[in-house]
Amino acid sequence: MKDWFAGRVAERYDASSADMFASEVVDPAVDFLAALAGGGAALELGIGTGRIALPLAARGVRVGGIDLSPDMVAQLRAKPGGDAIDVAIGDFSTTTVDGTFALAYVVWNTFLNLTTQDAQVACFANVASHLEPGGCFVVEVMLPELQRLPFGEVFRPFTVTPARAGIDEYDIANQGLISHHYRVVDGELERLSMPFRYVWPAELDLMARLAGMRPRERWSDWSREPFTSESTKLVGVWEKPV
Repeated sequence: MKDWFAGRVAERYDASSADMFASEVVDPAVDFLAALAGGGAALELGIGTGRIALPLAARGVRVGGIDLSPDMVAQLRAKPGGDAIDVAIGDFSTTTVDGTFALAYVVWNTFLNLTTQDAQVACFANVASHLEPGGCFVVEVMLPELQRLPFGEVFRPFTVTPARAGIDEYDIANQGLISHHYRVVDGELERLSMPFRYVWPAELDLMARLAGMRPRERWSDWSREPFTSESTKLVGVWEKPV
């Protein structure tokens, strides 16, 4: 699995993704996760620079993490409270850590960085092995916008500004997409193209069942808006039986 966040990507991640760090985006997610964790510990897959982990830890939740990118974790370590979070470096579909957790979670499409179905199935199994009985796994993912694609097209813009553009390129036959990011930095155009494998809600339910978990909740956002055919995002919760 390739580390797409090394070097300058990690150094600029927080600034280039400032909208993700806004309180109106972060706070509902942290509220949701803190309530599920209760008094137990939480494990974040793809912990990155700590966008969710640090405010969750500030709520009194003991947070651990797994991340493939040492450079992203270095950014986490440089922040107040970052050194208190134990992070294992590795692929979160297979990397294990000590202890068990009341909650595991993966947010903001990070689950889709696992670009094969086998890896995604393995991730659910890995999470199940770390959860306590009654523990929950939360996944936040975008839903493929296939119904919004013009007939015969495979490209859909998701960001267009004078200094930045983002275009998703769908590979419908293989349930994949490539997100192309174009950004003007210091007067120069930079490009990053990153592969994903999109998933369907029913497919996630099946992955959970294969791992011995069962569906618990399904929402269209962190504020628990109902999940409908018009939803563009899934916040799903699966539970390990007691």
